[in-house]
Amino acid sequence: MDKQLQRDLTQWLKSQSKLAKRWLMLSVGLGFLSGLLLVGQAALLANILHQLIIEHTDKYELVDQFIGLIAIVGLRAACSWGREIFGYRCGEQIRLHIRQLILNRLHSLGPAYIKGKPAGAWASLVLEQVEEMQDFFARYLPQMSIAVLVPVVILVTVFPINWAAGLIFLVTAPLVPMFMALVGLGAADANRRNFKALQRLSGHFYDRLQGLSTLRLFNRADAEAENLHAASHVLRKRTMEVLRLAFLSSAVLEFFSAISVAIVAVYFGFSFIGELNFGHYGVPISLFTGLFVLVLAPEFYQPLRDLGTFYHAKAQAIGAAESIVEFLNVEADEMAAGDQELPSPETIEINVSDLEVLSPQGQVLAGPLSFDIQAREQVALVGPSGAGKTSLLNALLGFLPYRGSLKINGIELKELDHSEWRQAISWVGQNPLLVHGSIHDNITLGNTLATDDHVSLVAKQAYADEFISRLEKGYQHQVGDRSGGLSVGQAQRIAVARAMLQGGAFWVLDEPTASLDANSEKLVLKSLSQAVQGQTTLMVSHRLDQLSTIDRVLVLEDGKLVQNGHFDQISHEGLLADMLSHTDKRDLNA
Repeated sequence: MDKQLQRDLTQWLKSQSKLAKRWLMLSVGLGFLSGLLLVGQAALLANILHQLIIEHTDKYELVDQFIGLIAIVGLRAACSWGREIFGYRCGEQIRLHIRQLILNRLHSLGPAYIKGKPAGAWASLVLEQVEEMQDFFARYLPQMSIAVLVPVVILVTVFPINWAAGLIFLVTAPLVPMFMALVGLGAADANRRNFKALQRLSGHFYDRLQGLSTLRLFNRADAEAENLHAASHVLRKRTMEVLRLAFLSSAVLEFFSAISVAIVAVYFGFSFIGELNFGHYGVPISLFTGLFVLVLAPEFYQPLRDLGTFYHAKAQAIGAAESIVEFLNVEADEMAAGDQELPSPETIEINVSDLEVLSPQGQVLAGPLSFDIQAREQVALVGPSGAGKTSLLNALLGFLPYRGSLKINGIELKELDHSEWRQAISWVGQNPLLVHGSIHDNITLGNTLATDDHVSLVAKQAYADEFISRLEKGYQHQVGDRSGGLSVGQAQRIAVARAMLQGGAFWVLDEPTASLDANSEKLVLKSLSQAVQGQTTLMVSHRLDQLSTIDRVLVLEDGKLVQNGHFDQISHEGLLADMLSHTDKRDLNA
């Protein structure tokens, strides 16, 4: 990673800290207060020892100083506790903001872009990498200010007492940050490599976990276990590289801090035996002066050492921020959305003219296309794999950008409020997605207005009640992630019931029976035929023998609309005829 990129990422991280400026200032303020108390604590401790050893003062006469010392120690402990709390709040607030930025960007890019990476990689970006920024905001940023303020306070206190000790502090202080920077030069690169390895492993592991049954079916489990072992070995090497740099940084800082404190101790030692006679403004060095400065000496370097310790947090945050900033600044065409209301949402009419569907990177996926879907018309969309059917659906749903015209009830889709437009859509896909929760939760899917009677009604209409009633807990039966515990047919019927509860005027059916057995297919088709009566419907279908009941068929090939008309009119020629002939041959061979 070049230095300019590191500076840019550091600047971006610091700009995010403005959101929690109050917590940051409180943390710094308590650190500064702790530094002031530290000077008082050192003065009291040195004075007590001077009185007891040199002045031979009775210890009972120093009770008030002992009480003051205990009070200062307690106040410093309270300041440390407050710093931790305020620092955590600072990091928490900024992490929530950054995570929301990522989620907003994911929402704006849409599912078509999200599918380009494994789910594990997105999870690593949103969870682990954002969490790795906590110490940067909670510890490193406040420590940057404290590492300046506290040593300045100590210097201002020490110089009037002994300029030689103050000069030693002043000369040796830059050694700590200088060597901290030298050791930390490669830390950001090491962390970046570590996060990249973590993303790859997360994505790889999550995808293989999802397909575990398939891997076992084809006897590939052992081979994939070896691949996971190799990926985890890379992550282990990257993690150990980061830890090695962190330990090296701490060791170097401790070494130079110890040398600096030793120089101060040697100076006072030789001064006490009369070998050195400078630095004390002509006033003999007393035990109070020596103890006072020696108590402050390690505390002078402690903020700098802490900054060095937390410098690893900076490198870690920079490594995490690279992927986050890269994602937030990714150049991708987003589906523009307006704020106009959808007119007459109870009926949907679609007009497409010279439409070109674009990928997030700006490439043309399908088009130009021109066709109309009239209100309450049922239209089928067919074509070979790669013809552009899914791309067209994603554009209609507002998930992909486009050029040309795509009007819903006379309003351009770019000008519509997409959330309102999607409320008018009832969707049933070929792979029903059920989330972890009860069957009732999966049918309502956050619809708080749905009553139990309404849920039961749509379940009966979708023929889902026949298996729900046999379950021990009925509608409260728990479903695992990705339809765990239910067959594909049962999950699809729940998805149909969910679409019925949505009550949209525009039904989008993406091969809803592609993965079903004959009995489930019959029930799903029967429920769907009843649900879409009188509704505008667009159905992607691989069952060409069922198209005769559809009002109109759109045939796509290589992103172009090659046929448009009723099944009986276009089934004797062109691409649809070829597809029908191939279907018939497969049926005969079967």
